[in-house]
Amino acid sequence: MKKHLLLFLFLIGGQLLVAQTKKTTVYTPDNGNGTFTNPLMWGDWPDPDIIRVEDYFYFISTSMHYVPGSPVARSKDLVNWEMISYAVPKYEEDPRYDMKGGNAYLKGSWANTIRHNKGTFYVGFCTPNISRTEPGHFSICTAKDAAGPWTRTIFKEYMYDPGLFFDDDGKVYVAHGQEKLFITELNEDALSVKTPQKEIYNNRKFPYLEGAHLYKVNGRYYLLGSTGGTTGRQICLRSDNIYGPYEAKEVINDDHTYPGNGLHQGGMVQLKDGSWWFIIMQDRGPIGRVPNLEPVTWVDGWPMLGVNGKGVDTYKKPDVGKTYPIVVPATSDDFNTAKLGLQWQWNHNPDDQKWSLKERKGYLRLKAGKAAKLSEARNTLTQRVQGPNSTGTVEIDVTALKDGNVAGFGIFQFPYAFVAVQQKAGNRSIVMVNADSTVTTIPFKGNKIWVKASTTHIGYKAVFAYSTDGKKYQAIGNTLNMGLGLDWTANRFALFNYSTKDRGVSGYADFNWFQFDDREVPGLN
Repeated sequence: MKKHLLLFLFLIGGQLLVAQTKKTTVYTPDNGNGTFTNPLMWGDWPDPDIIRVEDYFYFISTSMHYVPGSPVARSKDLVNWEMISYAVPKYEEDPRYDMKGGNAYLKGSWANTIRHNKGTFYVGFCTPNISRTEPGHFSICTAKDAAGPWTRTIFKEYMYDPGLFFDDDGKVYVAHGQEKLFITELNEDALSVKTPQKEIYNNRKFPYLEGAHLYKVNGRYYLLGSTGGTTGRQICLRSDNIYGPYEAKEVINDDHTYPGNGLHQGGMVQLKDGSWWFIIMQDRGPIGRVPNLEPVTWVDGWPMLGVNGKGVDTYKKPDVGKTYPIVVPATSDDFNTAKLGLQWQWNHNPDDQKWSLKERKGYLRLKAGKAAKLSEARNTLTQRVQGPNSTGTVEIDVTALKDGNVAGFGIFQFPYAFVAVQQKAGNRSIVMVNADSTVTTIPFKGNKIWVKASTTHIGYKAVFAYSTDGKKYQAIGNTLNMGLGLDWTANRFALFNYSTKDRGVSGYADFNWFQFDDREVPGLN
């Protein structure tokens, strides 16, 4: 595994110069020698599904409550991936996605599926009930180009962990369910139900069998799903008829790369050379559910994952007929573009009147919204922390803060922790807050602050530091023990500005840049 260093080349007076604007290293699985090392992306890209359309591979992932939702990535070699779009710009079906009348944490986009048929891309997902008295629903998003724009259709039906499938006779199905599995037939355009669900499988030998993805290979139907949750394994069902009966086989049961957490849930794809590959996730605690790339070997008509029953560590890259440059999903950002980078997601639907990339060129401006604490702040902007180590650093101009404002940077989950500038009665302080308790308060009279947050997968720790000159940093507060109070979502870097007072909502903070790197922080591991 190599580190990816972002460089810029300039030709001046016939001399080639190398300039680094802000040094940043990012994990890549590509070893640069024809091999790759798992994990594929060392961050939270859960419930992966993949397809191939001509020379490109497309990847979809769950994003829960984060907005925009359903991230779509693209690759030419299954190893190097870049983000290209989100299938869901916002969630408009309930005011709680706007943090009105409650919140929508853990709702939104679950267990995504992606397919392509007759020139159209399809992304499907389920959204669980937002309260115990309300039903969930199933959605299909469509686009002619995977880069968008996407159009969403919300079904009245609920299909848990859906796997969309276009059969070669023109029929369209969704496989779905948990332990008790169903097939629902859709109409030809895949935008409405044609035939209500029919039960196809129910075997308590595989508790919580879920994450169904359906394929047809040599005239036979294959349904792949996971059982056992975090500690799980991957199961394959097969039948000569889509409605069964199905026979079952375990196709991988391995946790050697992260003991206690088995490889489970994902999708497979066939390459032009006829080989098959599988992207499958593995829970890595508060760092997230990370995808791994596994070769598939067909044995007696069964797709067996990995090599000799084990997931691969370092392995030869898929043969796509060409070597492609190393590419990684974006992380660092100078906020110099008119649109928000695809590495960013809000914690809920944003209030678009309270953020801007245009009001001050080269800065992200976050205007304060009313909130008693960070978990209630609507315009919290996030991106994934990564393993094995990751550090995020920001520069914040707090000149325009008003009384009641709390503007800063930290690690978001439940619990969360952050370093911020807080203004009260015209006086400012630098505060470190951990789990809603103020740990450190330091008087502050400046207008700029630089904040670092550093994480590690060893013990799932995060520590914080700040600077008042952008050069010398000093530790502040205590250690965050990163948790998973919001189930199945990883910890994230978070930029924010909220106001505990009504009169403070006119205040704003300007974020000049966010810098990411994955170098180990001395003393943290």
